[in-house]
Amino acid sequence: MESRWLEDFLSLVDTRNFSRSAEARYTTQPAFSRRIKSLEDWVGAKLFDRTTQPISLTPSGERFRPVAEEVLRRLLQGREDARRVGETSANLIRFSATHSLSLTFFPNWIRSIEAKTHTFNIRLDSCQFNDCMQSLIKGESHFAISHAHPQVEMNLPPMHFTSKLVGTDRLLPVTLPDSAGAPLDKLPGTKEEPVHYLAYTETSAIGQAVEHMINNVEEPVYLDKVFVSQLAAVLKTLSREGRGMAWLPESNISEELASGSLVLAGGEKWFIPVEIRIFRSRERLPAMAEELWSILDGEAGPAELLSPENY
Repeated sequence: MESRWLEDFLSLVDTRNFSRSAEARYTTQPAFSRRIKSLEDWVGAKLFDRTTQPISLTPSGERFRPVAEEVLRRLLQGREDARRVGETSANLIRFSATHSLSLTFFPNWIRSIEAKTHTFNIRLDSCQFNDCMQSLIKGESHFAISHAHPQVEMNLPPMHFTSKLVGTDRLLPVTLPDSAGAPLDKLPGTKEEPVHYLAYTETSAIGQAVEHMINNVEEPVYLDKVFVSQLAAVLKTLSREGRGMAWLPESNISEELASGSLVLAGGEKWFIPVEIRIFRSRERLPAMAEELWSILDGEAGPAELLSPENY
């Protein structure tokens, strides 16, 4: 059995799609499928039901999933621990954070902590939501920072991982204004004139929160999905160019809202409250990482991201 088979398995658990997982694992779909089949042969049971759309875990797959997560986590954590023995900077604290929070939240958040204590030696890797979580699971980072929502599955077993609330944000529907300052696209749209919708990819935490709201709102919503991206920054650029409406983190568009270059495409019922959380393994971290975590224990409350002076 090869360790990469476990990574393939967990990737397919996340995407439920062979072609997307093959792309994420930088291989062809036939090669990826063969590796999944090799893992199933080694386990001696079918792990995925390929007759459903999207594909789903079989009962055997459900039983095997926490085992795969734990084995891979311990293997990769052991590798990282061995690497750290030879690191010249044993006090380095490694963070992974989603792209939008790397730009809008992290710099001022860590600066506020250091202002009360001392300067930490930090490495920040900016990545997609799933990559942030995988970095934490693999032991490549001590902490992961991401938007969170009750309906978004973080795929972090609570017996092995924990989190703290460090900030709040809102996803706001925004669009380019017309010459009179009114929104070019206005929710909920109509069947004849649907709202041009700039969407997130299925693996985006923000995107999952938006899709849950769209699917559960009381009135019909008419959207024409004209563009899809994993990055809020890309959707913001396209929205400012008049390509359509997007739900963007308020922390990322305060200046645009203040200047009027973006305007709300709907009222408060279309706003989506989200949390900003920092995640970690329950296992003992290096001393400096544990010191930072203990500082968070003493924080009075989460950072607020709802006014421009906080950026």
